[in-house]
Amino acid sequence: MAPAATSDRIAIRTTDLRKEFRRKVRPPGLRGLITSMTGGGSVETKMAVRGLNLLVERGERIAFIGPNGSGKSTTIKMLTGILHPSGGDAEVLGLNPWRQRRELAYHIGSVFGQKSQLWFHLPPVETYYLLKKIYELDEAFYRARLAALVESFGIAEYLHTPVRKLSLGERMRCEVVASLLHQPSLLLLDEPTIGLDVIAKGKLREHIREANREEGTTIFITSHDAGDVETLAERVVVIAEGGVIFDGPVDELRRKFLTTKRLEVKLAEPLADPAAIARAKGPWRLISADEFAIRLDLDETQPGATREAIAFLTDHYNVEDITITVPPLEEVIRTIYEAGGNPRRPAP
Repeated sequence: MAPAATSDRIAIRTTDLRKEFRRKVRPPGLRGLITSMTGGGSVETKMAVRGLNLLVERGERIAFIGPNGSGKSTTIKMLTGILHPSGGDAEVLGLNPWRQRRELAYHIGSVFGQKSQLWFHLPPVETYYLLKKIYELDEAFYRARLAALVESFGIAEYLHTPVRKLSLGERMRCEVVASLLHQPSLLLLDEPTIGLDVIAKGKLREHIREANREEGTTIFITSHDAGDVETLAERVVVIAEGGVIFDGPVDELRRKFLTTKRLEVKLAEPLADPAAIARAKGPWRLISADEFAIRLDLDETQPGATREAIAFLTDHYNVEDITITVPPLEEVIRTIYEAGGNPRRPAP
């Protein structure tokens, strides 16, 4: 095998990392075509990543999320050495990604939900043997490693089946095995559960967590699936317009960007005048009111909203039960995306 990367505790470090793309913009029509052919026309610059500072320790499970066009893919391409930055610096496993790309490749693995590294018409075992050669794996190590992964991921029955005949869930498990075959220190996952059913997602997520738990593999995942974020990540970095707008635990993400809570009340006697709740002024919005139930959305940007709503309801109605729920993480993330990365935040 290739020599191990530095044993430093840092898996990823970026300092003021930037990437801009330039493209020529020509005026419409024949005149514009002639202008562009003669080297004229204006140049448009787009800043895809602007001043990204990121620190990931080895063994962490981190979700790197953001709306489309926020710079996620560009960042990953720089971290793997595919793209050179326009400015700033990066270090992955102690190596510079774009200057030491070949050496770094021995220590990272990747899974892309929409791109396969398995040979479509061949059984997975043939791809694994090819990867053994590419990564220069010792024969004894390869056999032991493959056997352990096959057992862990439960893919023994798929090893000799052409990839084209596997279901999506079966193929994705084989994909992750391929990415872990050379025992990478860092696993990059891009939409790894896209298109999978609930059962297949659960199995794949558990296998990935096990790789982190048993081998200390650093997990770096980008996904639009809130389930991936909740189950695979212990830390979330939200990026918007090329810069980080949040970096912290999943629970902290909820607290910082949560703008509403749902309050549901069961009444002990019929509601006489549902319209009275709508007329009442308070930090809430009436969702529905029927004979024995009231549902309100509380404005969490207003301090004491929950306390005020409960006091109002118990003072005016015969309340039998109260339930307060928070939106699922998917809703919180959507709120961030829809607001362009800058939603209203609750008071600290």
